[in-house]
Parts: sequence; C-alpha cells; structure tokens
Amino acid sequence: MRVVEKAAELGRSSGKRGVVMTMGALHEGHLRLVRAARDMCDEVVVTIFVNPLQFNDPSDLARYPRTLAADLEALEPLGVDLVFAPSLEEMYPAGPPVVRVSAGRVGEIFEGAARPGHFDGMLTVVLKLLNLTAPDVAYFGAKDAQQVIAVRRMVADFNLPVKIETVPTVRDPDGLAKSSRNVFLSPEERQLALAIPRALAEAAGALEGGLSLPDALVAGRSQLTGLDVDYFAALNPASAESVPNDYRGEVLLAVAAKVGQTRLIDNRPAMVR
Repeated sequence: MRVVEKAAELGRSSGKRGVVMTMGALHEGHLRLVRAARDMCDEVVVTIFVNPLQFNDPSDLARYPRTLAADLEALEPLGVDLVFAPSLEEMYPAGPPVVRVSAGRVGEIFEGAARPGHFDGMLTVVLKLLNLTAPDVAYFGAKDAQQVIAVRRMVADFNLPVKIETVPTVRDPDGLAKSSRNVFLSPEERQLALAIPRALAEAAGALEGGLSLPDALVAGRSQLTGLDVDYFAALNPASAESVPNDYRGEVLLAVAAKVGQTRLIDNRPAMVR
C-alpha cells in the first residue's frame, strides 16, 4: 500500500480503478466501501482529507477526529493499492477556491438547509478528487443519502466518466448506523440515539402494514422522544425532495436529530403503495 501526499504521485494504472473518498476517522462503514471496491476493481484508491469547505460550523471542523495512523493501519490488510492523504495546501494551493460547484436545489433542503454550503463544498472537493484520481468507479455509503443524490446529479449534469456505486449502510448490532460522530456520544446518549433506527423501522413497518404516508411518519416520529429532531421525512430517492402525501412508489425515510451536542443522520428505503 503506497501512501502519497502529492497529486503528482497518484499516477494511473491500466486496469479498472475504484476510489473511496473519506475524511478519515475510518469505521466499518468506510471499510465496507473499500472491500466493495476491492471486489470489483483492479486498483483501489482511498482518499483521506478533512475538507473545510463542507463545514459551516468552524467548531465542528475543529473537533472532527483526525486519526491518520489508525486509518492507515485499518486499510493495510484490505488490499488497498494507494492512499492519497493530501495537506490543505496541496488541495487548495491558492487558498479557498474561487470557483465552486453549486448543489442547486439539493443543497437547499433537509441537510442542505441545516448545513448551508455543505453540499457545495462537498461536491467541489468530490469533483476535484475525481479529476485527480481518475477512477472508473467511485463508492459512497447509503447512509449519506442526500450526498449520493447530489453526487449522482453532478456526474450526470457534467457528463463525468465515472460510475457511482452505493454500498448499504453498516450498523452496529444494536442498530445504530456507523458514523465517525458516534465517538462523541456518551453511553447514555448512545442509548438515546437508538431511537433513530427504531423510528425508521416503525415508519417502514407502518407503511408495510397499510398506513398512509402521513400516519406512518407520525408513528415513526413518536419514537424520537428526548431527541432534538431536525427532520423526519419521506424523500424522493432521485431528488431528495419531500414527497406529497398522495405519493406512491419508493421513498427514503430520512431523519436527522441531535443527541446531546452530536447531530446524527440515518435513512431507510420503503415503499408507499
């Protein structure tokens, strides 16, 4: 496994290249993406870069965990060919970029509304990393559903020569979705956080049982007692827009809530019949 800090060292093999983009603090969810890439590609590249453009809260950026040594140790046995771990100066040598990608409407709703500028910053660095690493396939986790929707739209709108693969959310045995932010939860807060997957399961079960979409959302949200809920909604999986009450078809049940000072997101696909 080669570890490089300079874009000039990335090179390019002749085989099928897969990339997994991360901000480090790797957990099993990230490693599942790497394994998927390893199974499908001749060459696997992992990027580790904490991108300041996608943090609208400076304190959130400051406390984001940085664990490069542990991350490299976790990646070593997985057959990763190349790790690109650039400095801030390497990624943005002239300072914050003047020209940036706009996420449009996707960047204004739900996660975009809660974190202004987040998706613009995310898409800007994703586009830059796609250009630098030149992959055939890029792998993203399903937990960050709105991010995947935004990336897919950027790839389609800009005719980028890359395939986007989504890997299912990895969960702990208790049902909580893996997240780098879980380390901030106290034992008591972690127990409270389990209401998030319960709420999604309750709403999905209600839909399967024939309840209307509004009633299913009420049933799910009722599980979130004690949490500071940002949203609990049914989203169109292609646009991230909230679906109307009479919608029929596949939806993403999505939730964002604060547990103490830690904001967590999760989602689950469901069918409205």
